[in-house]
Amino acid sequence: MPPKVKIELHPLGKTLEVEKGTPLQDVLFSYGVEFPCGGTGRCKGCRLRVLRGNLPPSPQQAETLTAGELEEGWRLACLCNADDDLTLDVGQWEAPILTDHTPFHFIPADGYGIAIDLGTTTLAAQILDLRTGQVLGVETSRNPQAVQGADIMSRVQYALAASGQKELESLIRQETGRLVKNLTVNSEALLEQVRFAVVVGNTVMHHLFGGVEITPLSHYPFEPVKDGRLEFSPSQLGWPLPGSCQIAFLPCLGGFVGSDILAGILATRIHEGDDLCLLIDLGTNGEIVLGNRQGMHCASTAAGPAFEGGRISMGMQASSGAISAVELEEEKLKCHVIGNVPPRGICGSGLVDAVAAGLSTEVIGPSGRIRGGKESWLLLPPVSLTQADIRELQLAKGAIAAGIQILLERRGARESDIKRIYLAGAFGNYINLQSARRIGMLDFPEEKIEPVGNTALLGAKIALFQWAAGQTQQEEIRSIITHVPLAADPLFQEKYVEAMTFPNS
Repeated sequence: MPPKVKIELHPLGKTLEVEKGTPLQDVLFSYGVEFPCGGTGRCKGCRLRVLRGNLPPSPQQAETLTAGELEEGWRLACLCNADDDLTLDVGQWEAPILTDHTPFHFIPADGYGIAIDLGTTTLAAQILDLRTGQVLGVETSRNPQAVQGADIMSRVQYALAASGQKELESLIRQETGRLVKNLTVNSEALLEQVRFAVVVGNTVMHHLFGGVEITPLSHYPFEPVKDGRLEFSPSQLGWPLPGSCQIAFLPCLGGFVGSDILAGILATRIHEGDDLCLLIDLGTNGEIVLGNRQGMHCASTAAGPAFEGGRISMGMQASSGAISAVELEEEKLKCHVIGNVPPRGICGSGLVDAVAAGLSTEVIGPSGRIRGGKESWLLLPPVSLTQADIRELQLAKGAIAAGIQILLERRGARESDIKRIYLAGAFGNYINLQSARRIGMLDFPEEKIEPVGNTALLGAKIALFQWAAGQTQQEEIRSIITHVPLAADPLFQEKYVEAMTFPNS
């Protein structure tokens, strides 16, 4: 029998026993440790500190971490194996996942149904009574695929490797099956009456869940070979549901614009009104929809994961220890840290706030440079922003702003013609609108902007009830929406570069 070693995780109070030589990446993800770059050692997202035990740094870690950090015991989990008994300070807690309890109109039907929002980072599932619309149970978890990268392109690159796509498909089917089991575990009668299940997600999640060939999404023009509705039986997925239950992953809208955005349209009902509306979903990718019942345009922007703390030197998800808000009080920074604990990083909303404050105090110039030739700006020890961090935010916000401009031109409309801007997703729910305007990401009056939470889950529930009632708007919406591939637009790069700079005031 191979020798074992023990790993104690502080402050979680957990003790693991694993085979000697086990990669830490294989065991720590489920305890909250994040691997934004997929375990390549290119970022510091999986930093942890050795409290006891021997964990010598590799040469690659010596290049990524400073001498002071190494001396203090900091290591990159993705580049370490457990060869000795260890006590590790992981300092990671589960981040809250945005669920939805918004009331909506529906036609009653018999039985029960399940709606699942399959996000790149997080999963949320609900079971509902189709007669009353009541939510009977909620289950959430982190997407287990994230151990292979925080953003969708990291996921795509991993899927291209031998057996990579099968591995990611198996991971997500097992995890969603576990959520389904937990939703129905307390009632055999309820389980037997689950008639429908609806899943929504972006195009990459659609492919990695449904076994659709991922290769076309890895290169230009990034168009899937199949983006329609996928249907499954419970046995195909290994889900503990009756054989008569029908399961569907809703269709995508084109390119990287998936069924989570289709669900967002259903939730905001922009396809039913005459007012010109804008739907923006800011997550590990950025999707935009502009239109009304006369027609819509949609696009996906390569915003990157900066809005969720990805590719930021001390970036993290919005969990305990993250600086989530920054404001100015008498020209001094006041940072809010989630959990009222010592800071250990900064999440997306805090990043936007911090840069907005830096612009207002002229620590950061309109070009994005930190004044005085400095390469970093200390926010709240030990958390600081680097010049590269600010550049990542510029790239992200520039992609969103340029995408909006391209869709407006395709529509022949101006910013002032837009009556309502819906901000979807967890980031959109927590972002400070004044800060978003200050950095030039959303150049609209605040009274027009409405955070709408998890529209993907709400739209999945609406689609679930439509299906149970024998009615669906999915193909109707797809028939009036035009996907705009931004990379192919000759003006996009020009507008992108222009939008990267920050407003003077």
